[in-house]
Amino acid sequence: MSIFKEAKPEMAYLKMGVYGEGGSGKTFTATKVAIGLHRYIKSKKPITFLDTESGSDFVLRQYEEAKIKLLVAKTRAFSDLVDGIDEATGASDILICDSITHYWNEMVEAYCKKNNIKTLTLRHWQPIKKEWREYTTRYINSKIHFIMCGRAADKWEDVEDADGVKEMKKVGTKMRAETEIAYEPSLLVEMVKHHETARAGGGWINRAWVEKDRFDLINSCSFDNPGFETFLPHIERLNLGGDHKAVDMERNSEGRFDNDRSGIMYHRKHDELVENIKAEIYIAFPGQSAEEKTGRSNLMKEIFDTRSAKAVEHMNNSLLEAGLEKLKLRNEKPEPKKEKKKDVKNT
Repeated sequence: MSIFKEAKPEMAYLKMGVYGEGGSGKTFTATKVAIGLHRYIKSKKPITFLDTESGSDFVLRQYEEAKIKLLVAKTRAFSDLVDGIDEATGASDILICDSITHYWNEMVEAYCKKNNIKTLTLRHWQPIKKEWREYTTRYINSKIHFIMCGRAADKWEDVEDADGVKEMKKVGTKMRAETEIAYEPSLLVEMVKHHETARAGGGWINRAWVEKDRFDLINSCSFDNPGFETFLPHIERLNLGGDHKAVDMERNSEGRFDNDRSGIMYHRKHDELVENIKAEIYIAFPGQSAEEKTGRSNLMKEIFDTRSAKAVEHMNNSLLEAGLEKLKLRNEKPEPKKEKKKDVKNT
């Protein structure tokens, strides 16, 4: 059966991202869009708000004046973010998350604490990103209008000058969270504080730059003090009230793989094997004399055909298990008893 079907609009919900520096108007803009959208779709349900920095306190009056009930969860736990989306879907038509940056930071910190990790390495990011997909899957596919706010971070890249010299330079800004977060929203907006004058004490306005509009209606446009009407061209193109199916998450390619050696359990096992091998080698030659060090080097060469500890660490688990077994058998063998020399007295 073909996986293709006739195209039709299936994005029925707004998936918006808003990011910027402190005071740029992220929370106020998200609130204006949420209230305007609530009226536009004639929702009778409350608006839900996942709040990590008490921003809901400062916009509550706007909801009260609009006579819209606001339900708030003040938490920074990533598990609450995931559960909160599930709970809000159905009970609400619109969900605001402010700020996604805190949820990302908390999840990374929780992983490090759980696994007693002080320095993250490349292999640690795989399970972290896998867990993060629990959020992004819900963000895209959840049947709720979702406005995600985040803090801004500098974007750095290697820039080559006229002489061919490369230097790390700031090339822009991005949302501070998982590196691929900007791909998720269909409407991504950067908020900036635009100073009206360079004079000291001069005021500023909140300016929105549309970084991404997947309908390409307001792409790259800027708007001062934006509101719901600002983004209405994008919202009108959505399949509002229709079936929503962003991406089919049920299909997978597991059948193409016989064995997954890239998971966290494989790496944990690998680390255990390396530590046990080091311990067994030191059992055989525990001292720090030149003779003992040479003994350890010779033993590693005998078992693993290399004197490099790094080379051993890069071996697969099967080779490490076989080597560890040889070391254990060697260390279990009783050492031959040394005969005492008899004293020969001169007669």
